[in-house]
Amino acid sequence: MIDLIRQSAVPSNVMRSASKGALTLPVGEIIEILVLLTNNPVFSKDAAMTLAGWDEKSCLQALADPQTPYEVTNYFLDPKNRRPKLLPALLENPAVREAALIELAQTQSREIVEMMLASRRVRQSTDILHALGTNPQITEKEKADIEMALRNVGLDTVQIHAVLEPVEEAAGEDAPTAYEIENAVAIAAEEAAGKQFELMGPLEEDTAGPAAEVPEVITPAEAQATIAAALPAAEVAAAAAAPALEAIPAAAGAESPESLPEVDKELLTERVSVLQKIKRLTVGQRVQLAMRGNKEERSILIRDGSKLVSAAVLVSPKVSESEIESFAGLKNVQEQVLRDIARNPKYKKKYTIIRNLANNPRTPLDLSLPLMNHLMVMDLKNLSMNKNVPETLRKIAHKRFKEKSAPPGSKKDY
Repeated sequence: MIDLIRQSAVPSNVMRSASKGALTLPVGEIIEILVLLTNNPVFSKDAAMTLAGWDEKSCLQALADPQTPYEVTNYFLDPKNRRPKLLPALLENPAVREAALIELAQTQSREIVEMMLASRRVRQSTDILHALGTNPQITEKEKADIEMALRNVGLDTVQIHAVLEPVEEAAGEDAPTAYEIENAVAIAAEEAAGKQFELMGPLEEDTAGPAAEVPEVITPAEAQATIAAALPAAEVAAAAAAPALEAIPAAAGAESPESLPEVDKELLTERVSVLQKIKRLTVGQRVQLAMRGNKEERSILIRDGSKLVSAAVLVSPKVSESEIESFAGLKNVQEQVLRDIARNPKYKKKYTIIRNLANNPRTPLDLSLPLMNHLMVMDLKNLSMNKNVPETLRKIAHKRFKEKSAPPGSKKDY
């Protein structure tokens, strides 16, 4: 019944009965159906009203069940549908994603703060406790309570300060994002280890082999090679010339960069200056730049050797779908970047992204094979002739192309 309702494949009178909770089904299934119907243009209002008046005891039973679908738990976590008496069950349900609780921890409500501090699950999660520590509704006594909880989960004084102090300094106009809060401990660990900026170089033509080794220090020549794929030829030439011009001694009477025409200075400094700026940043600062920076900065940070930084680019509120389409085709990014794109439900619906991932030699075979099944006939043909992708993928793409292009009823002798 749930699958049929998802597909709107049941009669309207049954849908109407379902929107009023009148079907003879287990309570958990009725609640799931009602949540699904809140997205139906015809029955959404009735379904929402039915859910608003639904028996709290039945709701608690459903929301405490680890098998309850995330659509249901997300519905009751939404501020529009949130009921305080149901929150304890949601807080303890392992099916509720931690990211959702991190977001809830930043809600400026004393009632929610008190409920979360009383939750066993919350008190065992460093990331949720960190998020709670940023909430302006937290009292000094509760802040000390959070520090004690952090000690109980194994953090020492230095780690606790690494989690809490940067957040307090950043509170205000540059308040940390949910991603920064969720990954605060990992960011602090990389900074403590002194992890420097590393730029993923271009892959070899034979994509079955490993990525090119990442340099410890970015030289001018390496910077030129890295940006060549992303810059027009004129800008590449200008960027390549910048270090040489800077090296010309002023005593020799040569023109300094400051004395060059204005347009030349812009060409020389634009991209290389961004690379130089990023090179000086810590992991935490690069994560912040990935979340808040501009398109050019994201195009560099997506190639960062730190997975925390490249992942931050993908979840940035500023990143556009056209950028994701470009990232999906890059051969000089970490494999995890392509995995994160492929697993994002939002991007799974974008055909250009699917096509770019399927044709990217860097995409792991366990991802590209399922993606290939969504390609159109001509794209399957092109993939079957793409010599950069693994032979297995080409052969299966050729088979799929033959299947899809064969006339109906014809004998499949391939």
